[in-house]
Amino acid sequence: MMTLMAAGADPERSNKTSEQARIFRNRLQKVARHLRRLPSRGVSCFRLYDHDIPEVPLVVDRYEDRLHIAEYAQDHARTQEEHRAWLDVMVQQIFEVTGVAPENAHVKRRERQEGLAQYQRQGSEGQLLVVKEGGLKFLVNLTDYLDTGLFLDHRITRSMVREAARGQRFLNLFAYTGSFTVYAAHGGASTTTTVDLSNTYLDWAQRNLRENGLCGSQHRFVRADAQRFLWEHLPGEAYDLAVVDPPTFSKSKMTAGIWDVQRHHAELLNRVIRLLSPGGVVFFSTNFRRFKLAESEILGVSCREISSSTVPPDFHDHKIHRCWRIVKPE
Repeated sequence: MMTLMAAGADPERSNKTSEQARIFRNRLQKVARHLRRLPSRGVSCFRLYDHDIPEVPLVVDRYEDRLHIAEYAQDHARTQEEHRAWLDVMVQQIFEVTGVAPENAHVKRRERQEGLAQYQRQGSEGQLLVVKEGGLKFLVNLTDYLDTGLFLDHRITRSMVREAARGQRFLNLFAYTGSFTVYAAHGGASTTTTVDLSNTYLDWAQRNLRENGLCGSQHRFVRADAQRFLWEHLPGEAYDLAVVDPPTFSKSKMTAGIWDVQRHHAELLNRVIRLLSPGGVVFFSTNFRRFKLAESEILGVSCREISSSTVPPDFHDHKIHRCWRIVKPE
């Protein structure tokens, strides 16, 4: 490994970069050895590096033969030129350890953002790739968005939904690109209802279903604010299984303009539960790190946190999400 010093660069800072690169490379090699059996187990999309070293604030995901590299904004004393050189050195370590060619890697910068900002378009290449997970196919976009269309941290949760779906009427709120719907449909759900406010993501969800040959009138797609969808829903037992994975914050016409998962989750879940059949199940998840489930406000159900079982082993950040299994009494 050789680190090139930019013209006029501080030798001390260059030496520090070299040391960080060495530590980063060693970490990548260790993790790569630990995860080398995943593809043989049918897992070809996984997290390779999870911001394990504070001085190297990168997240590296592998999507089969491609890499998605996100740099998280962090204060540092480097000039813009020095930082570009630093990032080049770190990315080079990733290429050398993984063997992935630079043209198959996508590097993005992720600023500190809240709400819907993480979903905003970053580019316009429109390149959708098909990757496999759990024996299913999914379209991902590694170029245009900060998030790719497939949240890898919910790989296990999706399998749980598939196992529970046979013969069930399934509801997917805040559905994004519909990966939970694909799993539920593959698991034998009798009907699926996929709700999202974005036409782009609803179209993406339909394409994901078509990629797996899961088409038909039993799969319904609704463009709506999730809360308005619930408020305007006809009363009665319409569903047996639901996934509720809302953003932490977002704009919403139903909550005086701002959705706040901590403030509004109990009311939302109560409205979902009213639409469930006896014995119905809700998988509820959030990535808000300071979240506290208002269990006393969610009436007449059994709530069990299952986060320790749903975070995959390739995610060293065990707080990447929290997840509950909520059951309506029979």
